[in-house]
Amino acid sequence: MPDKIIIHTDGASRGNPGPSAAGFTLADGSGTRLQAKAFFIGQATNNVAEYTALIKALEAAGQFGTEQLTVFSDSELLVKQVNGWYKVKSEQIRPLFRQVIDLLDGFKNWKVQHIMREKNTEADKLVNRALNLGRDVEVKIAGSVERIGKEKPNAKRYEKPTRLGVLISGGGTTLMNILEYINQGRLNAEVAVVISSRLTVAGVERAKNAGLDVKIIRKKDLPNIDEFSKRIEEELVAANVDLVVQGGWLCLWKIPARYENRVMNIHPALLPNFGGQGMWGHHVHEAVLAAGCKISGCTVHFCTNQYDKGPIIVQRACEVKDNDTPETLADRVFEQECIAYPQAIGLFAEGKLLVQDGKVKTKS
Repeated sequence: MPDKIIIHTDGASRGNPGPSAAGFTLADGSGTRLQAKAFFIGQATNNVAEYTALIKALEAAGQFGTEQLTVFSDSELLVKQVNGWYKVKSEQIRPLFRQVIDLLDGFKNWKVQHIMREKNTEADKLVNRALNLGRDVEVKIAGSVERIGKEKPNAKRYEKPTRLGVLISGGGTTLMNILEYINQGRLNAEVAVVISSRLTVAGVERAKNAGLDVKIIRKKDLPNIDEFSKRIEEELVAANVDLVVQGGWLCLWKIPARYENRVMNIHPALLPNFGGQGMWGHHVHEAVLAAGCKISGCTVHFCTNQYDKGPIIVQRACEVKDNDTPETLADRVFEQECIAYPQAIGLFAEGKLLVQDGKVKTKS
């Protein structure tokens, strides 16, 4: 039994109220990590998320039977309220506040202290990962516990792989590239389902040969775009997909609220240039050459319900040569796509992507 428990908590809401998550880390007095968890709690405010994080942390700490407890939170309001320096006025927060006080009474000595956000990075990362994935997250260490701030030589970090739903309309080359990264252990992900908008394309056969679950959902088989979008969502939910990856997907579908900032697309140009309806494949490269551009490349972005719109995640550039044809330029751009897409998926899987004010920020 540890003689002391140190807790760091954090909670966040994207919208206040909006999609929310609560997280915490537990360590003993020497800094050895005991637990690290985050919980996706759906629609809630920042304050509810902060209190939920503290409640979850106190419940976890209570399992160790420790009498001494120190809690660090970057919510100044929560710290003031728990210490009795500021009255709890919100009817929504009062029952959470009472639950916190009841849990704290189970410890002989406790302190709840404010900490600056930049000193609370571990809990913050966990919360953002849960928000990005839309599910609970737990960090574990195989073989030994983790020491905060110092990685043990034989300690191996592992987390559940991010479950991908890959949408295709053609040859499946992007899908095969992602699978290669996964199989080589360079990407902590798994393809949970492949959805094709066409029946007789090479990508369907390649996905089946790889042992993947393939669903065919054709726009022309359904009465309208709403039903088309609903069928896609049903298959993604059934496969418990964390991130949707559009790989050569040519159909506009209505992205549901549950997958906001959880659908990626790759475009064979440097957006916002050369994007929009009709700008795909050779059409893009022809336009780049016609404009006399000296540089082209690719863009991975989160999708919205408009063609080639949404926050940019990763861009990679390549040279446009004087003797290029659409085909030679496409080959050079695709080389960059094969790097950019796994990179973007990896950043998502690691909880490093944060969307604010329509822009993606990459956390270190």
